[in-house]
Amino acid sequence: MRGGEKQTRALIAEDEPHLAAHLCARLGALWPELDIIACVGDGNEALARINCERPDIAFLDIRMPGLSGLEVAQGLSVPCRLVFVTAYDQYAVEAFERAAVDYLLKPVRDDRLRKTIERLRQADAPADTKALEQLRQWLASGAAAAPQYLRWIKAQCGNSVRLVGVDEVCYFQAADKYTLVFTADAQLLIRTPIKELAEQLDPEQFWQVHRGTLVNTRQIVSAGNDRLGRLGLKLRDRAEILPVSRGYAHLFRQM
Repeated sequence: MRGGEKQTRALIAEDEPHLAAHLCARLGALWPELDIIACVGDGNEALARINCERPDIAFLDIRMPGLSGLEVAQGLSVPCRLVFVTAYDQYAVEAFERAAVDYLLKPVRDDRLRKTIERLRQADAPADTKALEQLRQWLASGAAAAPQYLRWIKAQCGNSVRLVGVDEVCYFQAADKYTLVFTADAQLLIRTPIKELAEQLDPEQFWQVHRGTLVNTRQIVSAGNDRLGRLGLKLRDRAEILPVSRGYAHLFRQM
């Protein structure tokens, strides 16, 4: 930072601790001059802290306890450059680009985060006043309705069918044309291919960690390497270590 130059200050609002830690770590690596003043876990605290402490930038999750990231944006009374962290690529990308605010799709990747940082560091970047007004108009139009994700699945259990809430699932694993469902106390089978299933699940909650594996992020306790350097996940309600392929290892750096 050059002498006399004001340090850029930022706030992160994300209710999943490991996602917040990952974003904080990657920002620290890619933008070490950035001062992250707070990481908060709900929208109400995010709005209060932004209006009180006036950070230059806020990274806002779309879905949080209390106020959503969009509702936080509506309630701001001070200037703040906004970056929305979202899994809703079907509508959010186009809407946020029209509103001249940036966005990051979960899970956040370094190449996309670098582009966001470049935009944020531009001295002649557009002010947020117009962007926020456009965003408010977009919200008022009703365009921000959240997509509906799968909440229940019917799984084969012996000769019977069991109704399972997706929150109960530890992970899904491909099995030819079918999918195995692993809960805390059972291994079940559904006839839906895992690729089709992935399109129906909330991408914030279920991450692909292998070619044929989707894990419930709420089940992840830790990520670590074995003696051969292979990355695996320890889950809360399952004894087995869930392997992570190299293509998805970046999701668990700095966890």
